[in-house]
Amino acid sequence: MRGETTRRPATDRTPPIDALVDRYHLVRQTTEELCAPISVEAQLVQSMPEASPTKWHRAHTSWFFETFILTPHLPDYRPFDERFSLLFNSYYKGVGPYVPRQQRGTLAHPSCETISTYRRHIDAALTTLVERHPQRAAQAAALIEIGLEHERQHQELILTDIKHALGTHPLQPTYLPQSPPTSREHLTPLRWLNYSGGVYRIGHGDHSDAFAFDNESPRHSVFLEPFSLADRLTTNGEFLKFMEDGGYQSPHWWPVLGWDTREREGWQAPLYWQAHPDGWRTYTLGGPRPLNLHEPVSHLSYFEAAAYAQWAGARLPTEAEWEVAAAALPIKGNLLDSGLYHPQPASNHASASMSQLFGDLWEWTSSPYTPYPGFEPWEGILGEYNAKFMCNQFVLRGGSCCTAADHLRHTYRNFFPPEARWQYSGLRLAR
Repeated sequence: MRGETTRRPATDRTPPIDALVDRYHLVRQTTEELCAPISVEAQLVQSMPEASPTKWHRAHTSWFFETFILTPHLPDYRPFDERFSLLFNSYYKGVGPYVPRQQRGTLAHPSCETISTYRRHIDAALTTLVERHPQRAAQAAALIEIGLEHERQHQELILTDIKHALGTHPLQPTYLPQSPPTSREHLTPLRWLNYSGGVYRIGHGDHSDAFAFDNESPRHSVFLEPFSLADRLTTNGEFLKFMEDGGYQSPHWWPVLGWDTREREGWQAPLYWQAHPDGWRTYTLGGPRPLNLHEPVSHLSYFEAAAYAQWAGARLPTEAEWEVAAAALPIKGNLLDSGLYHPQPASNHASASMSQLFGDLWEWTSSPYTPYPGFEPWEGILGEYNAKFMCNQFVLRGGSCCTAADHLRHTYRNFFPPEARWQYSGLRLAR
């Protein structure tokens, strides 16, 4: 294990270690701040097999630093608890055995207090690595950066997983002390923005100085026919018209597998929507509230997004179309940094410009999650990070209201199975 993990993944650069240390403390502190409103009892809950308890996320992200950075690079390092490798290894078969994901909620021990001690132990050990062994720390810099991006991913999962745990609880308790703000803006009319066909370059550049996951490379050429994208996300009000037109009752709009899933799961509306005599309500991290028709419709599966697009006489964009449209735009929007943790209506704008490409919701694309031409996974055990999931999943783009701004790139490829609904996922129409 020690020899295997010293193999450096094929990243583009070695970041300055001093900058990484500053970011390390920021990211680790953000995780604890996001977990602070979650009670000890709630941190133990696993509300479905696809989600994980908050306590497990806090421990697993620490295990990642311990396993891939501290054990191979800090001389004489001893793991906090050897048994944690079994408990908090997610899926790395090259590391050893692990508890199946659906059983993470059974791990009543160790306690949340012990996990807090574990996190402090990891932070102190990394400080020792940097201060006492600067050359070794510099050699581990690329791995430290991967660990930070990995923890950013789990920060988003902490919020989506606890939302499912609280939102499916009979009392629907709140995570935030107050509900997200409700905009009173008028709905922005949907416009179509046109893009020329031709050969485009997509993917992470071979000589870029920015971090990227291995699944974003290599940069390569794609041919696109002329296409159009909606200038904003589809709203709750627009999706409600699909529902009122029998969208959940007619198999005509759905892929066969999607319709079978809808029937089996009994879907009649997006996740967290609740029918009330006075109109639809939805659960937010601030608790239940009336449905805002101007907000983008969220917590959709790929199947629901594709069915709506078909009903609307359109389709979902490919990930290449999305990236071409996003390439020249700044990465800004309603992201984790806003502290809202809830999608917001598109801003009114007079000029024909693209809105909500970054933040608010991950956008389903019609592209299956497969390797780019010439794809090479990271070396060693970390090659399991992305490559093993390149089957039976679809790509999402753009980030959500729970994605950190410094975690996103124009080339970022998120992916989930088509039936997944607990993530902040929505849709943008294409044609």
